[in-house]
Amino acid sequence: MNFTIRDAVDILIVAFVIYKLMNLIRGTRATTLIKGLAVIFAASLIAQAFALRTVSWLLQQSVTVILVALPIVFYPELRRALEQIGRGQFFASFRQTTSQSPLEMIDGIVSTAARLSSRRVGALIVIERTMGLQEYVETGVLLDAAFSEELLANVFEPNSPLHDGALILRRGRIAAAGCFLPLTDSALDSQLGTRHRAAVGLSEQSDALTIIVSEETGTLSLAVEAHLRRHLTEGRLREQLQHYLTPPEEELFRFGGDSG
Repeated sequence: MNFTIRDAVDILIVAFVIYKLMNLIRGTRATTLIKGLAVIFAASLIAQAFALRTVSWLLQQSVTVILVALPIVFYPELRRALEQIGRGQFFASFRQTTSQSPLEMIDGIVSTAARLSSRRVGALIVIERTMGLQEYVETGVLLDAAFSEELLANVFEPNSPLHDGALILRRGRIAAAGCFLPLTDSALDSQLGTRHRAAVGLSEQSDALTIIVSEETGTLSLAVEAHLRRHLTEGRLREQLQHYLTPPEEELFRFGGDSG
């Protein structure tokens, strides 16, 4: 069969659409779900290759159920794709954001949180990690601004429009502010308010880190992995963020490296 220019154009169009779809779901929970689907598909091929009939049948049934559930699971991404097509943005060029050094960002966050704490100014600062938070970013005001302590502090100034929502940091930049987070159904101390419930709720659904500054007491807390760590000092908060955010090689550099 001869390979024609029409075939090349056909392949390029399909590749371009796949590329745009990958950019669309990047930064969302859909990325993790697709990895899970890939694992199931690979396991199904292996089971068929080794003639594991029962395992193969179970995996095939699982795939069928997943395919039926996909429109529900990917509803936010499908809606966003249709909206972008309607606005003519689907074929727009994808703009990369610049990165911020983890150590610089940690120092800036801790310093700002400490200043807000001393003034008893409430704050909710979310740091995106491996699981995307795009669905929550879109509930707030999109900023895509370079990280700075001044901007971080100004967002949470009392009576400002974005004061009560969450600020989300992504790849060293301020992605959005005034964002709404899911509230936890877990039993928390009755003295804890909506900020703490929202922080725990997000930690139950993602691997994000959320720093909370209490408006009533000025207490610093950190929600991560469905746990709330309260009454943190400035130094302890810095240690926790470095533990979760600093790559091993940067930790060595930060603390002097190997003496050997």
